[in-house]
Amino acid sequence: MPVPEFAELLSRHMRRIRASAGGVAAEIGISREAVNNWRSGASLPSRRHRDRVLACANYLRLTETESNALLCSAGFEPEFPVEPVASVPTTTTPIPATVVRLFDRLQALRPYPVSLLLTQAHWGQPPEREAILAEAAHRYGGDRVLHLQPPFRAGEGDQDYFALLAAQCGLDDAASDTAFEAALARRLQQPGALFCLVSRFEQGAPGPRDVLAGILRSLSEMYSGKLHLLICGGAALADLKYQGGDLSLLNIAASEQWPELSVEDLQRNAANVPDYLLARALHLSGGHPLLAQAALTLLATPSADATLDDEAVIATLSTHPRLWEALLPLLREPAARTAIDAWLDRPRLAPARPYLVDPVLRQLYWHNLLTARPHADGAWLEWRCEAIRRTARQVIDSLAGLPA
Repeated sequence: MPVPEFAELLSRHMRRIRASAGGVAAEIGISREAVNNWRSGASLPSRRHRDRVLACANYLRLTETESNALLCSAGFEPEFPVEPVASVPTTTTPIPATVVRLFDRLQALRPYPVSLLLTQAHWGQPPEREAILAEAAHRYGGDRVLHLQPPFRAGEGDQDYFALLAAQCGLDDAASDTAFEAALARRLQQPGALFCLVSRFEQGAPGPRDVLAGILRSLSEMYSGKLHLLICGGAALADLKYQGGDLSLLNIAASEQWPELSVEDLQRNAANVPDYLLARALHLSGGHPLLAQAALTLLATPSADATLDDEAVIATLSTHPRLWEALLPLLREPAARTAIDAWLDRPRLAPARPYLVDPVLRQLYWHNLLTARPHADGAWLEWRCEAIRRTARQVIDSLAGLPA
């Protein structure tokens, strides 16, 4: 896309929170002159600076849609899954069975219907967001469904954190934590249960996030069974649950993982692709969402399935830039590189646990490079697929010649 679009978006978002070029530069680790060049349209971010643009989006408190637009205007892939515009299901878009079962389990929880939905990288947080909101509207009523998306960063002193949350769900005149709690309590006093979806709960400053957790816990106890919470996130949310003992809201919550990608999932976005190609893409990708789509793109090309053998597909998948983005920072650390190098030839790495204490295993898992698979002696962590294992080997070999 043209430079002016990126420049215009960046300038607009910076003006909205009165961010200075110096402030952005200090936050994302580049010079003030570079930020000014971006704003003026004199240059675009270089190809290796996608992470800087994403950090800039986080600093400017952009929504997922705004973050995707900023990344795309600079020529990068979007970070967040693109959701369909429609928020209610139609007869041609039935609610996935996974979402129906998710609500069945949530509504059966006693005494607190509070659930954490944990997802690895490259899924949405949550996946099937529009289907979740549509099912919630069906079960609770459209006026009894709230969707909170905590900002990446609040304003000076975090004073606008709760004002932003209140605006998202139509709670008027709630500019403080106490006003937000009072407004939410008034909604709970109305007949019927109230459903609240919290996307990416772990993002943002810990102070206001902990206050939000306290508010939701307090209201859950005061209005027992009326506040149904589905809190979504990934690695940081798991850390908060298992390491943040003061976040009592998370301690009372049930936890579950989004199920593995299936042929049926792929069918919904590739209705005209034969099932045998979907199954082949799923196998070669190990169920990794981005790699499955990349494999489908390769295999769905006319006559490609007859000319591309598995080795050719694996070789192409191993060069996927998102795998390199995940592995390169981790493998730069000598200790992590030594551990991962030793694991590359193992069929099983370690027993799967509710929380992985080893920090390297934990990062590999939440980057969606590992998965838990069942065995006769329990669930074990394995590399998702040969393409990921091969990428790790390529990165290690690339780093071997660099000075320590």
